[in-house]
Amino acid sequence: MKKILAFDYGASSGRAIAGYFDGSSLRLEELHRFDNEPLRMAGVFYWDFPRLYAEMLGGLSKAARTGEFDSVGIDTWGVDFGLLDARGQLLSNPVHYRDGGTAGAQQEIFGLIPRERLYEITGTQFLDFNSIFRLHSLRKLRPEMLSAAERLLFMPDLFGYFLTGEKYSEYSIATTSQLMDIRAGTWSEEIFEKTGLPRGLFGEIVPSGAVVGQLTDDVRAATGANAMKVVAVCGHDTQSAITAVPTDSESFAFLSSGTWSLLGTELKKPAPTKEALAANFTNEGGWQGDIGMLKNICGLWLIQESRRQYAREGTKYSYAELEQAARSVKPFERFIDPDDALFVAPGNMPEKIREYCRRTKQSEPETVGEVIRCIYDSLAFKYRATIESLQAVTGKTFEKLYIVGGGTKDTFLNGLCASALDMPVSAGPAEATVVGNLLVQLMSAGEISSLREARALVAAMPDIRTYEPQEPGEFAAAYDRFLAATR
Repeated sequence: MKKILAFDYGASSGRAIAGYFDGSSLRLEELHRFDNEPLRMAGVFYWDFPRLYAEMLGGLSKAARTGEFDSVGIDTWGVDFGLLDARGQLLSNPVHYRDGGTAGAQQEIFGLIPRERLYEITGTQFLDFNSIFRLHSLRKLRPEMLSAAERLLFMPDLFGYFLTGEKYSEYSIATTSQLMDIRAGTWSEEIFEKTGLPRGLFGEIVPSGAVVGQLTDDVRAATGANAMKVVAVCGHDTQSAITAVPTDSESFAFLSSGTWSLLGTELKKPAPTKEALAANFTNEGGWQGDIGMLKNICGLWLIQESRRQYAREGTKYSYAELEQAARSVKPFERFIDPDDALFVAPGNMPEKIREYCRRTKQSEPETVGEVIRCIYDSLAFKYRATIESLQAVTGKTFEKLYIVGGGTKDTFLNGLCASALDMPVSAGPAEATVVGNLLVQLMSAGEISSLREARALVAAMPDIRTYEPQEPGEFAAAYDRFLAATR
């Protein structure tokens, strides 16, 4: 029995999951779960890294009580990073990607290297919070901290450093930075030269699945854990989720559904083309250099933040209650573009949705059900628009959408997706990021011979459900109205 451990950090929670592999099936056991609550201090939005690391040590302690493990892997969200000084000490809590401190950075960077050339090198979707823009903003706002920094580590690599003492940059997470040459698989010397950003902060890029070290004596003493290997799995959680898509096809569309929706397909080589740039798709590296061509879409964050607002106003709804409220109202009455800049920052999401409707001359949602239904309808049609764009950019035709991640538990949204896309939807596994994390550890150890074999293992898991499209005519007419409201 192969016994391995996965730490999966999401935008709102994290967990430690044990994986047990007997050569033919993979069994999961949750050992530790915790909240991930960012902090706002002096006007800056931070991740609470010391607490998140303490939770990792707590997870290792619980794992140690169940026996020895062969290896451990860590996946997190993308783009964010920590800075270490010459002694290897963390200079500051990492800044949260939803912090507004990068305003204007894109245009300033484009003045140093043209937008088209930057995309040609990196293949990365342009988002205000990409690492290149955060680093540029730090150079302006906190130059003293950059001067004191000796090394930059992205979030999964930062956790790995404090477990092993080793500094490295895993391939998949490096591709989210917009600083890497996606074709060469190395840091882009041209980008550093033209932007003047500090090249010396960046070290070796290691392939996904590389064994980067083992738990230090200090970590073992603090947790009781054995000297398990630390594997640099696909550190970007999206790439871990893609690894766990239960398909045997080389031409498939996937949706990693959670706080963010990541919709795309898998390619054997990067395609930073003019068409992909116009559609703002990203090229992200994954297992054995495969490329996930995908788009970041604001996903269930819209519902999560609405729920928080209703709680602030005195009513705590469960997600099931919000879904039922959405089911009870008339569909397709109003639409938002989930990716409008209005919805990025935390705040009163229902009021932001009403503001968008006023701006686009639509009726405003008044009830809880109308707000949540607007979100559901808009997400489903946003997925359709993105699928159509993806097919045009890649020349592929998709006959099924594979949804993985926590959003697979939202049966209402999954059904809406099938009808909006007019194609079957396969939903599951819900624990895709964890499963992908574990699969890369197993492939790294030679326990699983190929990605095809790994995905066949996932397809045999019990929590895969299929949704068929309903009422295609009604959805087609509503889609035209969605497009008109979001142009």
